[in-house]
Amino acid sequence: MTVRVRRVYDEPEADGVRVLIDGVWPRGVRKDALDYTEWLRDVAPSKELRSWFGHRPERFAEFRERYVSELAHGERATALERLKEYARNDVTLLTATKDVEHSHAAVLAELLRG
Repeated sequence: MTVRVRRVYDEPEADGVRVLIDGVWPRGVRKDALDYTEWLRDVAPSKELRSWFGHRPERFAEFRERYVSELAHGERATALERLKEYARNDVTLLTATKDVEHSHAAVLAELLRG
């Protein structure tokens, strides 16, 4: 099993299953132009958490804790289980986020690998 994180704007490679994990569709990308298997929008952090985090690296540790807590309940927990099914094989998490290292994609990749 290999878990990769890639930006939706990168050219596809031998990525295995490609799952879009953002809550909103990425800007500038046509739905028929993106090579992806499924869009799991429910695995993304809540709008409130995203707004609070604001892509500020100094808040990443607390963001991670809050996000993991969100993933334990409701639709997010169901979406995470679906993602775990994909992760039994090679999976690529697709995101439009610029700073992938400090994002929900990094948290999900860590959870799937660990």
